[in-house]
Amino acid sequence: MAAPGATAPAPTEATFPDGPRRSLLVFWFGVLLLGTAALGWSAVSGALSDVTAVGDAGAAPEWLDGVGAVAVVTSLSWLLATRTAGRALVSAGLALVLGVASLLVGGRVLPTGAAVMTCVVGSVYAVMVTVPAVTGLKAVREALIAALVAAVAAFAAVGFEPTVATERFEIVALLLALVLVLAIVYRLGAGLHGLGRRGMIVVAIGLGVLFATLAYAELLRRYGAQSFVSSVLDFADWTSARIGAFPRPLVVLLGIPALVWGTHVRARRRQGWWFCAFGVAATVPLATGLVSPDTAYLEAGLRAAYSLVLGLLLGWLVIRADLALTGPKGRGGRRAEEAGPHRPEPRRFAEL
Repeated sequence: MAAPGATAPAPTEATFPDGPRRSLLVFWFGVLLLGTAALGWSAVSGALSDVTAVGDAGAAPEWLDGVGAVAVVTSLSWLLATRTAGRALVSAGLALVLGVASLLVGGRVLPTGAAVMTCVVGSVYAVMVTVPAVTGLKAVREALIAALVAAVAAFAAVGFEPTVATERFEIVALLLALVLVLAIVYRLGAGLHGLGRRGMIVVAIGLGVLFATLAYAELLRRYGAQSFVSSVLDFADWTSARIGAFPRPLVVLLGIPALVWGTHVRARRRQGWWFCAFGVAATVPLATGLVSPDTAYLEAGLRAAYSLVLGLLLGWLVIRADLALTGPKGRGGRRAEEAGPHRPEPRRFAEL
């Protein structure tokens, strides 16, 4: 029993671990930056090798892109395991072994498997590295950070020089990434019972859009009416001829809006993690955007840029609609709500 006049202890705020030691983060980000630099040098030298004035001057060694890819996927594996409370050294070690084996053994299976692993790990980490966004502009920032991580994974996947059927490669990587991210989000989002009715509806719609898009594209390719398929392809070719590339519908309609809206919802409710999970519908296509041997760097970059711009615009509209339906009314109410206390989460590189 408290003594008369004694004051009650102040409630403690939720505390989270600050993450791994700074020296470890510096080391692994150094590995990631070195691997990215190696891949960038290899890509630039490859693009300039066809220029007569440049020739072989400054050409990167043939082994550099493989080493850079191994460095990137190993560091991304460590970062993902650290972020999701996994065994970081074990994950990084397995990625290192598979990556080195694919370089030494070669063939078709190991390099392709290493490329798939790179796309999956990079795409899932791109979603996991985001933090809650109180405002729409901060949600846009988080989507851009996820896209940057996916772009690094795209160069690393190419570094393994996989032998792929592009459509099959993308579908396999997307399904594996979706299974992995849903398994992680199941814990972060307090299971299915924490979704609520609206969350269940949104998740069902997201799954429906994802699988309907994949099934529809496959049916069109195999069994669709030739006239309709030709008109769709002709429109895509007509657009690409004028602006350089055609945006990815799955990225625009589902992936980027899910990331933007999901990070915004996470600032208020943990169900936002379930919405963020569908961000792999953007990060996987961005990470696999260079594996096709017929895709040039410029075309892939323009396709990603157009998809990002359109997806960010759609995500911004979704946030505005959500706030209009469920948020406080008026500009003053929204500003007060943004300045008020929000759901806490660990820092960007700390364990979730």
